[in-house]
Amino acid sequence: MKQLTLFALLAYGSYVMAQRTTFEQDSNTTASYSETIAFYQELDRQYATCSLLTCGYTDSGNPLHLFVISADRQFDPEALHHKKKPVILINNGIHPGEPEGIDASMMLMRDLLSKNNIPENAVLCVIPVYNIGGMLNRGTSRANQNGPEAYGFRGNARNLDLNRDFIKTDSRNARAFQEIFQTWQPDVFMDTHTSNGADYQYVMTLIDTQVDKLHPELQDAATSFTAELYARMAKSGYEMVPYVNFKGHSPESGLISFFETPRYSTGYAALHHTLGYMPETHMWKPYPQRVRSTYALLRHFIAVADERAIDLYWRRQAALAQSKTQLRFVLTWKLDTTQYEYITFKGYESGEKPSTVSGFPRQYYDRSKPFSKQIPYYNRYTPGVVIEKPYAYIIPQAWHNVVDLLRLNGVDVNILDRDTLLTLQLYYIEDYQTASTPYEGHYVHTHVTLRPEIQQIQCYRGDYIVITDQPANRYIVEVLEPQATDSYFNWNFFDSILSRKEYYSAYIFEDEAVKILNENRELQIAFKQAKEKNEQLRNSGRAQLDWVYKRSVYYEKTHLRYPIGRLLQVR
Repeated sequence: MKQLTLFALLAYGSYVMAQRTTFEQDSNTTASYSETIAFYQELDRQYATCSLLTCGYTDSGNPLHLFVISADRQFDPEALHHKKKPVILINNGIHPGEPEGIDASMMLMRDLLSKNNIPENAVLCVIPVYNIGGMLNRGTSRANQNGPEAYGFRGNARNLDLNRDFIKTDSRNARAFQEIFQTWQPDVFMDTHTSNGADYQYVMTLIDTQVDKLHPELQDAATSFTAELYARMAKSGYEMVPYVNFKGHSPESGLISFFETPRYSTGYAALHHTLGYMPETHMWKPYPQRVRSTYALLRHFIAVADERAIDLYWRRQAALAQSKTQLRFVLTWKLDTTQYEYITFKGYESGEKPSTVSGFPRQYYDRSKPFSKQIPYYNRYTPGVVIEKPYAYIIPQAWHNVVDLLRLNGVDVNILDRDTLLTLQLYYIEDYQTASTPYEGHYVHTHVTLRPEIQQIQCYRGDYIVITDQPANRYIVEVLEPQATDSYFNWNFFDSILSRKEYYSAYIFEDEAVKILNENRELQIAFKQAKEKNEQLRNSGRAQLDWVYKRSVYYEKTHLRYPIGRLLQVR
């Protein structure tokens, strides 16, 4: 070996230090945003098999980065799709106060590249930090977390929880993510997190996409993939358990499979037939253990995905193809409490004792009393609301924000080239409940009931038509059908239809109401029957006048009418 000069030694020492992460230098410290991006930039400079890309901007004003490792040194997604290369996508720092994935990914990407152990069959994509604004807001905000010393904040630059934003898309972060997702079309996806909640012995817990809601082409593959992750983690010394979402007051009552609706990242992935995983390390375990367990899980996740890449790719392609002709879609799901399996759970005995602060009973876990018990695990869901897709959805051009999001998510949207009178099925919103307090900037609707009507609707040149013979059908249906859990309606996109725009003066309409009733014998009979059945109506003059008004020609047809029509058949 040649003797190194002092300058060369210093340069070599700086080079080595540059390749060590902040966490490796101090295991209770997580990298800052600038340190993270600089680390990936250095990897990009050193290795021809990786590239650090920028993919749109975030609410913080900083670009969203995507780090790509490709064995054949190809970083153009279109060219890779042409080669039928499966894609693995990992997302970190959606909650920067849960930074294990940020630090673990930095080390793992370096190790894969330096040891030339990169995926051979798949392309690996990593978002180093998703919530950049939250990561820049560095401090201590998680009272129930054991390290690191300082970390980012859950809310992003607009104080949004980004893991609730994958449908409503209020943030620029979500728009950039959806562009990445639709451009790269991942076959498997992982989003790294840290848990809150009960105390137990495990360092790592896991949420996997609820198998019942996956397309049948993917269900067996998902079950097998998940089982392999559990087996390999156990061999690595990090035995896992499903995310500790328990049925009663403690985990011993049984665990319930967490059902991630499309507002969450893995729920969003499922809409596009991508297998999703959300690891949740235990917040009260030492930070070094949490990072190393995340490193192990990411390593196994990449390895299993690479080994099964071709099979996963073709299964997803089959699911996308079959979705084009699928007729029935599930909008809501219900936990099936009659079906469960027993799993081993390693926890700590819990109980209650007087609170030193309040004097009232408080829960506690006794780490000096570990246990291992068989507990029920509820992991089956059954369909709730099921609908049959229409031939097409007709969207008035006034709702261009809806069309923008559909197109962002890979939906093929056409435009009417002339004014057209169409026979459409339209929904009237019969009832709904609205949250009394804001949730992520919205007053979310639930428990929507509908009354369908067939109407002749004048549509205009420039209005949009979404024909449902396309791979994105599941996304289309679950955002455009009001009863779906995370529909655009439930996220307040159409709240302007919920209030009337025209009213009447009672003293004028009184005479008109008499005329309307006198000219319509059937309406008279219905009015009488309604008063007999409804005490509230019977005892209110204003309510009776309103009853007649709503059945008159003056009442606006658009009140409570969902503006997106369903074209059931082609003439």
